Amino acid sequence: MTGSKPAIPAKHYFTIGEVSQLCAVKPHVLRYWEQEFPQLKPVKRRGNRRYYQRHDVILIRRIRALLYEEGFTISGARQKLESDEEREDAAQSQQVIRQLRAELEDILATLQR
Repeated sequence: MTGSKPAIPAKHYFTIGEVSQLCAVKPHVLRYWEQEFPQLKPVKRRGNRRYYQRHDVILIRRIRALLYEEGFTISGARQKLESDEEREDAAQSQQVIRQLRAELEDILATLQR
């Protein structure tokens, strides 16, 4: 996905101009996507200036790929991102449950000694 796009620099915040260059998307498109994708929430500071974090840049690249490369509509891309998030949440929950179960089994084994 990042084949022709520049690497994301190691910094905490990016201006809309920097994100525009990193993601090959015009600033007005980024502002529009903020309205369409609830996951995209840049920090707003003085004068309503937007500052994007690394995870925002990664998300914007994902949105761009869905829309421009995979042919999704805005609505379809929104649904795809939401279903991907739900799958990640479910996988994380399963991992937490497995860890808790292992810890509880260790405690039970210790108590049975």
